[in-house]
Amino acid sequence: MGSDANDGLEALEIELLTQGIFRHYGVDFRHYAYASLRRRIWNCVHAEKLATVTQLLDRVLRDTDVMERLLLQLSVNVTSMFRDPSFYRAFREKVVPLLRSHPFIRIWHAGCSTGEEVYSMAILLEEEGLYDRARLYATDMNEAVLAQARKGIFPMSAMPEYTRNYAASGPKAQLSDYYLARYDFALFRQALRRNVVFAHHNLVTDGSFNEFNVILCRNVMIYFDRELQGAVHRLFHASLRRFGVLALGRKESLRGTVHEASYTELDPVEKIYRRSA
Repeated sequence: MGSDANDGLEALEIELLTQGIFRHYGVDFRHYAYASLRRRIWNCVHAEKLATVTQLLDRVLRDTDVMERLLLQLSVNVTSMFRDPSFYRAFREKVVPLLRSHPFIRIWHAGCSTGEEVYSMAILLEEEGLYDRARLYATDMNEAVLAQARKGIFPMSAMPEYTRNYAASGPKAQLSDYYLARYDFALFRQALRRNVVFAHHNLVTDGSFNEFNVILCRNVMIYFDRELQGAVHRLFHASLRRFGVLALGRKESLRGTVHEASYTELDPVEKIYRRSA
């Protein structure tokens, strides 16, 4: 069998796997970018000591533990505190002044992963005197990473990187002011979670659940195909108040989306937009 035939068979197996997961578990990976999806599926095939994607499909449908492990592989959980520090500087300079006029602020972190960027935003709002009138909704499709995010406990080995990021973000304190060191872990102050709601939400299958002043979804949609990106942008537009702010990752853009004309750029480099219509 030639390579083209093998590629076609593999693509069919992956299609059947994603369709099977959707029908059996209601989790939809059918519109994830193919190259990334393929790589992550094969990582799981090898981790489960299987030979084919079809064998993985059989295991996933019959064993929820295998499904949980596959979900961890397919979920994108690359994050850090104050990731891209220039984004947080831009947020302080260009978004915070807009938020000061609001008596109550709703912020949605869509695809929050293990929560580092949620705690980063909580710290920023605390320093800008806005946290007491803010509610942060931190959502992800993966219950395992949500459970980790709720704890606010991160490895001490990551603190040097996080401290450098924070120092470059325009801070007003020291990052160490916000956590206690316990053995090999940093326990972030419980007060940072007092206005955070951690909840399960799947951008692919779930709808709008509130009206927000700010939506942050950074470096998530780069793993979606254009059809799914369009659906998520429609969801965000429906969930964002007029004159609300949408923040994407640097490799993401509103260009070519159905709602491109509904936003103005607050910061073209950091991909911060304001809904105007």
